[in-house]
Amino acid sequence: MTEQTGPEAAASALEIELSLKEATAPPVPPAGLTDTTPRDAANWATKVDRLQVGPRDGVRGTNVAGRRLAGPVQGFGRMWQKTYRMQVGPDVAPETAIATWRGHFPEFWPKGNKFAAPLTGINPGDVALLDIAIGGGVKLSTGVMVLYADTESFTLMTPQGHQFAGWITFSAERAEEVTVVQAQALMRASDPLYELAMPVMHRKEDQFWSQTMVTLGNRLGVPDPTVLVTTTCVDSRRQWRHARDVWHNAMIRSVLQTVTDPAGRRSRRRPEDVAAG
Repeated sequence: MTEQTGPEAAASALEIELSLKEATAPPVPPAGLTDTTPRDAANWATKVDRLQVGPRDGVRGTNVAGRRLAGPVQGFGRMWQKTYRMQVGPDVAPETAIATWRGHFPEFWPKGNKFAAPLTGINPGDVALLDIAIGGGVKLSTGVMVLYADTESFTLMTPQGHQFAGWITFSAERAEEVTVVQAQALMRASDPLYELAMPVMHRKEDQFWSQTMVTLGNRLGVPDPTVLVTTTCVDSRRQWRHARDVWHNAMIRSVLQTVTDPAGRRSRRRPEDVAAG
């Protein structure tokens, strides 16, 4: 089930940007206090300039090392908020739902797509490498960084070159007498080429996360898991100052890498070589 709304139904991009700046600004300590460390500081990734990650088995492992993170403010296209919600019943606690999702995250992905996280799992600051099937035997090689993680939610953020500039938060909450799990993305197409493909990418994104959540529902014992999809255009403007980010386009690079290195030898290069590539 899909619902789509326009900019008038959501907060403006300016409000979101101001909220983000406010949330990440250094706190002002009360009089007489000098410790300004937030209580949830351990749940957030530390600030990084560029991503560092070595090769991992099973994925090509390109287009990630040396890239900067790119949130919705850094994207090119119109800003979208996409929400996927599913009830998992009264007997599953939110903490249990998130522990299952976070602990077995790659297992719920549709067949043909790969998520290679560190052996330690999904923790703040970790970088995962992705191979996403895009058809024709080609896989989009990119990644994500774990921006935040606690017992009831975790957030992944994209690097330069990913098809979307943004983040996606996976959470669970108690709504009346049942637990509801949710995936919510705030994103823009990263560059003009991705923006042209957004009608197709919207459909693929909805299919991807709906299938993922249905598989999660089956694992949690939901008899007939149903995902409600809501898509909202938050900002209809395009940010032309970010048009040059097409240089980092991981789709183009993945196609070229597939042609020049079909066996995926790049994924077996040394970490320092990958970072310099």
